[in-house]
Amino acid sequence: MVNQEDCFNPEMELMSRREIETLQLQRLKATVEHCMNSPFYNTRLKDYGVSAENIKSLDDLKRIPFTTKQDLRNTYPFGIASVSLDKCARLHSSSGTTGNPTVILHTQKDLNEWANAVARCLYMVGLRPNDVFQNSSGYGMFTGGLGFQYGAERLGMLTVPAAAGNTMRQIKFIKDFGTTALHAVPSYATRLFEIMQQEGVDPNRDTKLKTLIIGAEPHSEEQRRKIEEMLGVKAYNSFGMSEMCGPGVAFECKEQNGLHIWEDYYIVEIVNPDTLEPVPDGEFGELVLTTINREAMPLLRYRTRDLTRILPGDCPCGRQHKRLDRMKGRSDDMIIFRGVNIFPIQIETVLMQFKELGTNYLITLDNSPKGDVMTVEVEVNALATDDFGRLATLQKEIISRLKAEILVTVKVRLVPNGNLPQSEGKAVRVKDNRKTLYNS
Repeated sequence: MVNQEDCFNPEMELMSRREIETLQLQRLKATVEHCMNSPFYNTRLKDYGVSAENIKSLDDLKRIPFTTKQDLRNTYPFGIASVSLDKCARLHSSSGTTGNPTVILHTQKDLNEWANAVARCLYMVGLRPNDVFQNSSGYGMFTGGLGFQYGAERLGMLTVPAAAGNTMRQIKFIKDFGTTALHAVPSYATRLFEIMQQEGVDPNRDTKLKTLIIGAEPHSEEQRRKIEEMLGVKAYNSFGMSEMCGPGVAFECKEQNGLHIWEDYYIVEIVNPDTLEPVPDGEFGELVLTTINREAMPLLRYRTRDLTRILPGDCPCGRQHKRLDRMKGRSDDMIIFRGVNIFPIQIETVLMQFKELGTNYLITLDNSPKGDVMTVEVEVNALATDDFGRLATLQKEIISRLKAEILVTVKVRLVPNGNLPQSEGKAVRVKDNRKTLYNS
């Protein structure tokens, strides 16, 4: 059972359900009032007859309309903000490949609270100021870099902002700096072990690694356990998204039986993605989140499109904050591959730059012992399929350009014209064979 010494913020982490819900109602009313400063929410809430005064209980949350990613795009860049830009300290943004990007603003208070939330997560899994934390996430607009960076610093650890890629350098840093905790997506953790093997590095003998933070891409419990065995670590699952700040939204405790969502920051709902009606605890549905501790850009009932469930029952650790199951996937068409959000249109845009290619293509996602694999099959148009030299050159060029666009390496298969399935209606562009594993 958890005690105060096991908590970064005992006051919030050890609250009872009654205390959590009392605080949530207080903060929800204040958030609704604050949202009246937002041009978007001022109009939306008045249209629905919602005000802070008529929020009498948490059940009244249902009176508030949902917010969607499209709302963020329609109000690009700052139409949802509840403060003026001179009060903001930073913004993060999506790529915007399919239209306007989604932009999230932060005040300094927001950034401080974000750092506190991430520090709380890291402390919960046993990390302390004497640990060395290495972050292999991308920095910049991607929230995984700076989110974990500031959280680790807030906890007091020596931080190594190694950023993404350059695996040989990652391994050198792990060995030379005595890294004890690493943040990496599951597929990259597997890749790291492969290179260690090639270089004769034994993680148990040659490193001080003990803790791995994983997330950002779907992974099975079997994959997690395999990673733990390979690297000799305990691997803890994390959940975050840029619209909610980034990492630090929900995190596993040492029990590794679900992700505690910090309910002093968020009100969580699970709804049927078709009817938008709430589903009982234990039943899968779409995750809907309301921020209740944000200044610059609070979001009310935001439809995340992530599919999960609230795990029933209490956690043996003793924390009363609700627990989310690992994410099953998404209810929209975005692909999450090796921690990167990819839209099929991004791949299509690259393929259509090659005059030798036809318009028919298929993206297939599979599981493998080394992590997820993406194969892009595309029909050859003008190029003779028996010109093997030219085909090989073309294949390499497509792989290179795709990596430049989507930041990951994929397999490419060039097939004769007419070999891929044809559809009279909407073309099937993505075949995700991973779902069977994740739904089991």
